[in-house]
Amino acid sequence: QVQLVESGGGLVQPGGSLRLSCVASGSVVKINIAAWFRQAPGNQRELVARITDISTNYTDSVKGRFTISRDNAKKTISLQMNNLKPEDTAVYYCHANIYTYSTGSLNYWGQGIQVTVSA
Repeated sequence: QVQLVESGGGLVQPGGSLRLSCVASGSVVKINIAAWFRQAPGNQRELVARITDISTNYTDSVKGRFTISRDNAKKTISLQMNNLKPEDTAVYYCHANIYTYSTGSLNYWGQGIQVTVSA
């Protein structure tokens, strides 16, 4: 069974940086589409960044500050977050469409990790 486990969250001052990592465990053959979502208190979950074989996309509020990457050899999805702002505070979720020989391509979610930007 595939599981996604996130790490790298925490408390950071405005203007600081964090790097979120999401490692896929199990019989992963390939990470197809991968993404990071976030959900702040009282808000709906929103797509932050998405990566496919041919493109990357970002929500407008993080363009130029966040970078998503994917390493199929290490089964890892990362989100480098620079120049963080208080409005980036949220629980961040890793999401991926993953292919295994036994199940084909399915969607998976991580458990979520807190990012807090505050002075």
